[in-house]
Amino acid sequence: MKIAVISDTHLDDTPEWITAVYSKWLAPADVLIHCGDITSISAWSYFMQHRRFICVRGNCDWDARLVRELEPMITVQVGPLTVGVTHGWGPRSQVPVKVAQAFGPSCDLVCYGHTHRRDWSVVEGVQLLNPGSLGESGSLAEITVSDQGDMDCRFIDVF
Repeated sequence: MKIAVISDTHLDDTPEWITAVYSKWLAPADVLIHCGDITSISAWSYFMQHRRFICVRGNCDWDARLVRELEPMITVQVGPLTVGVTHGWGPRSQVPVKVAQAFGPSCDLVCYGHTHRRDWSVVEGVQLLNPGSLGESGSLAEITVSDQGDMDCRFIDVF
């Protein structure tokens, strides 16, 4: 199973480059996770075409419909994994610890954003993933998950 993880797209619309990224990296994934700061209904609607799109609300997602439709934190089952998804909050240096504590060890993986920095680490016994900012630095993450739940993460630069 492949999971594509993006965050901090900060898109007002759907530029041509996002269509290319979607076709090459996101559409083929079994699951597409967005860790917040999608920022527009246009971008959210575009990503909704994915067969399994999971998205949370970030601190820049002010549109009333995004506020109404998106939760700030969710836990979902993705194949053999229990996955926590949030944007993150507070001072950027403290975000990994805060999200690890918020979800705890009941999650096999916690995906978050907010810092715009890539992270594949274990904090307080929780496997964390921050894909970096797709909109700012062209960064996304792809996780390959075995049937037993083993995970391999690779970061991808799209521009």
